[in-house]
Amino acid sequence: MSTRTKWLSLSLTLLFQLVFIGTYAAGTGVELYTPYTRISVPPGETINYNIEVINNTSQIQTMPISVAGMPRGWDSELKSGGWKISQISVLPGKTEKLTLKVDVPLKINKGSYHFKVLAGGYASLPLSVVVSKRGTYQTGFTTDQPNMKGNSKASFTFKAKLKNSTDDNQLYALKADAPRGWDVTIKASYKEVASVNIAPNATKDITIQIKPPTGVKAGTYRIPVTASSGTTSAEIALEVVITGTFNMDLTTPTGLLSTDITAGDQKQVEFVVRNTGSSDLKNINFDVTKPTNWKVSFDPKTIVDLQAGHATKVMATIQASQKAIAGDYVTKIEAKTPEVGTKAELRVTVKTSMLLGWIGVIIILLALGSVFYLFRKYGRR
Repeated sequence: MSTRTKWLSLSLTLLFQLVFIGTYAAGTGVELYTPYTRISVPPGETINYNIEVINNTSQIQTMPISVAGMPRGWDSELKSGGWKISQISVLPGKTEKLTLKVDVPLKINKGSYHFKVLAGGYASLPLSVVVSKRGTYQTGFTTDQPNMKGNSKASFTFKAKLKNSTDDNQLYALKADAPRGWDVTIKASYKEVASVNIAPNATKDITIQIKPPTGVKAGTYRIPVTASSGTTSAEIALEVVITGTFNMDLTTPTGLLSTDITAGDQKQVEFVVRNTGSSDLKNINFDVTKPTNWKVSFDPKTIVDLQAGHATKVMATIQASQKAIAGDYVTKIEAKTPEVGTKAELRVTVKTSMLLGWIGVIIILLALGSVFYLFRKYGRR
């Protein structure tokens, strides 16, 4: 065979192959489609791709489905109709849907990773995953609301999430470091727990209920809650702000709210002001409702500061009216601040003075003597 004939035969063969292959590729008309071909995720994330297999031909197309170039340590799974698949058939002019699940490992370097979904020799779908940060084995313990505020009678409920970002099951011991007298209850799945078991890369909801003790002072209280296993641990710092309650009591040291006084005289009565709330009281002043022409004063006139749970003494000086007649009188005393006030009613019994008594006796004697004198002088006439 001549050289010219050989070249002609080779050219015809190549032309036939090119035409055949081009016709076959064009005739397949199969496409793979997903809207998100490049995404960014943190380590340990699970990605679910929704992929469409589109048959643009006039014939049924049956093809193998696989994933190529998956990075080492990554897991993937192709499913359709709830089944794992490795081959799919698509009717002419129709579309079939499948899902690709990709598990990004926890321990991984930051960077871009690439792989493909292949539909046999028909179509290829390149995908890229950007790992946003370097992955490590760790535990995540987080809450969206670490700070709460209320009075001393309130109950505070915090919602937290505990994530096991390792590749092993972890049994976490849960512990709260609360101030003395505080009640902390930790719950998971609506049950009180001391520990929880969490699977790899899984998350569990944790509820933390905190109750302050009776009489707690106003202020900010920090309560750390720790989740620890044999290999890893995490902590969240919860903060409770107690606004406090304002309560006050006014009485005498003995609790007896009665006394006696002589008209026109003065009498000192000792009172006790007690702060029974959980907040400090400042600038406690006194008001009094008294009988007409009586005088009442206080020493001190103002209590500048009274700490929660403390008490202080106040001396009230009462002066009865000179014209007060014998009997019982009520003096109302009020201790108050802008936040709270309290009242006490003091019953005061007024007695007449001895001098007035003797004057009365003398007047009576003089009257009797005058009658006796007049009787003797004019009686016989």
